[in-house]
Amino acid sequence: MRTSVGELTFPIIQKYVDNIITVNEEQIIDAMKFYWERMKLIVEPSGAVPLAGILSGNLEPSLIKNKRIGIIISGGNIDLSDFFRTLKQKL
Repeated sequence: MRTSVGELTFPIIQKYVDNIITVNEEQIIDAMKFYWERMKLIVEPSGAVPLAGILSGNLEPSLIKNKRIGIIISGGNIDLSDFFRTLKQKL
């Protein structure tokens, strides 16, 4: 993701965030595919990162087992022309 942690946000993260996991590009693409197949939503990569984290298996199971989890789908910067051109090239 193309972002940085700023002077105002870093102290908030230090105070309130207990755990951070990372995901790779393949996991993000898998999450995008999941959204598309299951929910019929086209979600850009940065919007798929939270779901990729859940699906990755990188979270401690006790953090998510038997819990309701809300995922925020954000972002709107995907260029659909490039996206579909790439899909066509793979056919």
